[in-house]
Amino acid sequence: MKIAIIVVFAALFAIVVAAPIDDPSQAQILRLDSDVKPDGYSFALETSDGKTHNEEGQLKNIGAEDETIVVRGSFSFVADDGQTYTVNYIADENGFQPEGAHLPNVGIH
Repeated sequence: MKIAIIVVFAALFAIVVAAPIDDPSQAQILRLDSDVKPDGYSFALETSDGKTHNEEGQLKNIGAEDETIVVRGSFSFVADDGQTYTVNYIADENGFQPEGAHLPNVGIH
């Protein structure tokens, strides 16, 4: 089941990335690397407007009832104020956990 989710995710990601850009003022893809395996995936994306996104997912507890996927990644973008913001994250059985200098640090109590 998890492998099917990875394959579907990779296919949808490829479709979105491969979509033609009609407006020449929109960002162009400068780099796209991806690797999909039966037990995980990884990709790296960089666009001409300064955006980057790197991510890897790995199946955990393969074949067990509590099988899950652990995703680690980061993305950066240039905001309207000219600053580059970066978010590092992990998503696992504990949910989505983002970190960034511009994000509030609420912590788990």
